Formats: sequence, C-alpha cells, structure tokens
Amino acid sequence: MDTDKHIIFRLKEQIFAVHVQQIVSIERALSLTKIPRTPDFLKGVTEMRGMMTPIIDLRERLDLGAVEITDQTRTLVVQVDEMQIGMIVDQATEVKDIPTASIKPAPKLAGEIKDTFLLGVATVNEELILLLDLEQIIHFTERNQLQDMIEEIDGSGNL
Repeated sequence: MDTDKHIIFRLKEQIFAVHVQQIVSIERALSLTKIPRTPDFLKGVTEMRGMMTPIIDLRERLDLGAVEITDQTRTLVVQVDEMQIGMIVDQATEVKDIPTASIKPAPKLAGEIKDTFLLGVATVNEELILLLDLEQIIHFTERNQLQDMIEEIDGSGNL
C-alpha cells in the first residue's frame, strides 16, 4: 500500500497535515520583526538559515482566530515554490504515514476551512485529517507582496 509521510499539527480542535517534503524545520518561538501595512495574519519576518522568512499565523489565515502562544506552539517552516515561509500552529504532534488510498477530495465545506486551502481529507484511525495545500495558503498576490517585502529588507538590511 502506498503511503506518504506527513507532519501532523493542530489548529484549534482540527487536525491538519502537510507533506514532510515541504517542511524545512519545526521551530519553537522565534523573534520576529513586525512589518507595517501587511495583512493581519502576517506576524513579521525573521532571518533563518540566511533567508528572510515571513511568518504567518495559520489560524488567522484560515479565519480560525489567532493562535494563543503556549509551550506547545510551533512554527512550521515550509518551502512554497522558491519561498521559505513560517506558519505558526497550535501544536505539531507527529509524523504519520497516510495511505494514499485514504485521501479523498476535500468536501466543499470542511468545517470553517475554505476547501480551496485543502488538497484533500484523510481518515486515519478514525481521525479526520485535513491536508493543506500550501500554494493556496499564500495566494499569488500575497506571495508577490511577501517577495517584494523580503527583497526590500534584504536589499536595505532594514525596514
């Protein structure tokens, strides 16, 4: 049976997954530089492995309210196209093999999550796991805005 490894994480009561190949690292609290005139879900940027990395609050991005920072809070650093992005999540719990056959198309409405953000849903051990589509999390226009912002910061070394 074909399986793919995914990082499992929580936002509120919901369980999400991202393919491990998209994960660069999982970090604890990071020091961020706030950026004026950016969407609320963009919490700031930080330098990571020599790259300016925008950090977003994934709960806010998905309209689930803001992440409450606790000892369990993690930042999943992911690669989306040529960009490195950090996503703040409530908790990163485990790496799980998800059988390819168990992944179904996302329903039109998966709770409060827009189906455009989902690659699909899987049921593993009777738990419903929402598989995120990272390309959709950062819309094209926002991606350009983030890219411009990073170039501005990299070019000048400051805001």
